[in-house]
Amino acid sequence: MFRYLPFVLKNSWRNRRRTTLTIVSISVSLCLLGVLMAIYYAFYFTDATPSQALRLVVRNKISLAVPMPEYYRDKIRQIPGVRDVAVSQWFGGVYKDRRDPKNFFARFAVEPERIIAVRGEMKMPEDQKQAFIHERTACMVGKALAEKQNFHLGDRITLQGDIFAVNLELTVRAIYDAPENNEVLYFNLEYLDQAMGSKRWGQIGTFYVLADSPDSVPRIAKAIDDSYRNSPVQTKTESERQFQLGFLSFLGNVKMILLSICAAVTFTIMLVSANTIAMSVRERVREVGVLKTLGFTRGTILSLILGEAVAIATIGGAVGVLLASGLCGFVRNGPAFSDDIRHLSIQPPVALACLAVAAVIGLISAFIPAWNASRTSIVEALRSTE
Repeated sequence: MFRYLPFVLKNSWRNRRRTTLTIVSISVSLCLLGVLMAIYYAFYFTDATPSQALRLVVRNKISLAVPMPEYYRDKIRQIPGVRDVAVSQWFGGVYKDRRDPKNFFARFAVEPERIIAVRGEMKMPEDQKQAFIHERTACMVGKALAEKQNFHLGDRITLQGDIFAVNLELTVRAIYDAPENNEVLYFNLEYLDQAMGSKRWGQIGTFYVLADSPDSVPRIAKAIDDSYRNSPVQTKTESERQFQLGFLSFLGNVKMILLSICAAVTFTIMLVSANTIAMSVRERVREVGVLKTLGFTRGTILSLILGEAVAIATIGGAVGVLLASGLCGFVRNGPAFSDDIRHLSIQPPVALACLAVAAVIGLISAFIPAWNASRTSIVEALRSTE
């Protein structure tokens, strides 16, 4: 069959305008499909990092917005396999102008020593670490956030409260670097407690739990939830990776949405390819008759037409993968609701899946026209006026 490859490629470019437009339409569609598959892969097939695999997040079973008693921490720390526990409270607030999405970033009130211990992958100079720990109004920002907002050591940051009716004046004392969650601002929980007074004392949003090994994570999660199963405030404990994916549920059934769009795009590409191949075959009915008179069998003719369709679709798929790779880079630099988007890229499994989809689309869309052409008799083909 490979000896007919030059013939297949030459026939593919017989009508260059139509072939070019087909490749462009397939590549644009595959670009969209590739980005959607990359997002799906990033959300549901990316493994947790070694540091994430050791952490659990404990929140109120009712909702993330409902606080829990802060004294739960002491009992959680006593569970076998727990190395450390850090409290965390989402502050929200407004930085500069809420209308500009660039001014939105995560802001958490934490216990400085504990968050540094639990998030051991954060790296910073020792003097910056000590300044963040010992200064009440100090804050610590991720390196990516500092570059994005042009933060420097000693800068003053004002956060206007919305969830909490208090404004905070913070000073950047530490800039950390970490492989994930590198666009977060942390400040001292004690500062928030003193600013709010008795309105907030004793309540907390989440606990970050550091386990001694990944194997202990499921057991610790069950032990924590069992400990408070009959309490007025019950807990929901999950791995950090599961907790992050939980935010996607706020958007609805993201998995079904992505799969539905992928199916619609695939069906559309198939229609475009089928129309192109049908037109191409209809123009070459007499040529099929000539090939049969030269000794080409039905199977060979079927293979030639299918090969032409697969070649066009695969070229379009390859161009689409390249376009999707560039589009992923654009998405990475834009506003993101998930840290997975910051690492969005066309992974080899996604690229191979896109090329496979393109080839299958070319094969399926061309099968019926190719089958009908291969079954046309020599006399009927030579009589054709197409």
